[in-house]
Amino acid sequence: MKVAVVGATGLVGTKMLEVLSERNFPVTELIPVASEKSIGKEIAFKGKHYKVVGMQTAIDMKPAVALFSAGGGTSTQWAPAFAAAGITVIDNSSAWRMDPTKKLVVPEINANELTANDKIIANPNCSTIQMVVALAPLHKRYGAKRIVVSTYQSVTGTGVKAVNQLMNERNGVSGEMAYKYPIDLNVIPQIDVFLDNGYTKEEMKMVNETKKIMGDDSIRVTSTTVRIPVMGGHSESVNIEFEQDFDLAEVRSILSSAPGVVVVDDPSTQQYPMPKDAHERDEVFVGRIRRDETQPNTLNMWIVSDNLRKGAATNAVQIAEYLVANHLL
Repeated sequence: MKVAVVGATGLVGTKMLEVLSERNFPVTELIPVASEKSIGKEIAFKGKHYKVVGMQTAIDMKPAVALFSAGGGTSTQWAPAFAAAGITVIDNSSAWRMDPTKKLVVPEINANELTANDKIIANPNCSTIQMVVALAPLHKRYGAKRIVVSTYQSVTGTGVKAVNQLMNERNGVSGEMAYKYPIDLNVIPQIDVFLDNGYTKEEMKMVNETKKIMGDDSIRVTSTTVRIPVMGGHSESVNIEFEQDFDLAEVRSILSSAPGVVVVDDPSTQQYPMPKDAHERDEVFVGRIRRDETQPNTLNMWIVSDNLRKGAATNAVQIAEYLVANHLL
């Protein structure tokens, strides 16, 4: 199968190549695509070297599927052109997520909605993905009414520029700033731009995408998203009010058997998920599972996942795997 990776030289694009290789996705020919300045560079993949090409060249090469991770502007401009050529696009940007004509997919939850006619498929926001993977099986059992989430997000979610800023600051080197403020030894309570309602774009992504993925507009979601000086892995404190009461042992059992979820929750031995343990892993880790004692039917959880993998690259590849397995490509 011919597979294009658009944005192949970026952080997420590089991770997509790793994941495609690790999971033995049936790539017969790789088509790495990047910006004009990268055309002609070579990308190594599974012992072979492939030259980076431009957008139109990639379309002319007719891949079966194109994994996009090159920003919303690129996706808005080029995804329809790929789709028009019969190529299935799995897009990691925010460009198509809330488009009512496009599916927003986390394979563990709603891949069964996909058909062969879905030529542009949206990959959700990284912080949304890890939350809903843990939330969906509990919502199915108890009915989620309201979610309060605070995130602690890695600099890798911003990109190479932010990683460089953190390491420069740590090493006492001046350099280009990805953020308005220092990030080392600091916490920045802003991810993306502020909107008229006082929330950031990232916060509203979590609100809107959660409802769309879960297929339930009645769930109330409020979010605060925060950037922290961590290299890989997002963490979330999540408080969920359910329609029905729950038993904590059953909650742990549901989560333990949920696809893609690993429960790490033993306060007696100080066992709980941390970003360093989720690094380079594809699972969503859940711990600090406890009842909110201030109101009925309400649960607290701590959710951690590698934002470049399950939060981006792995989720996209899993969508492609589903399409292959179900003969939708």
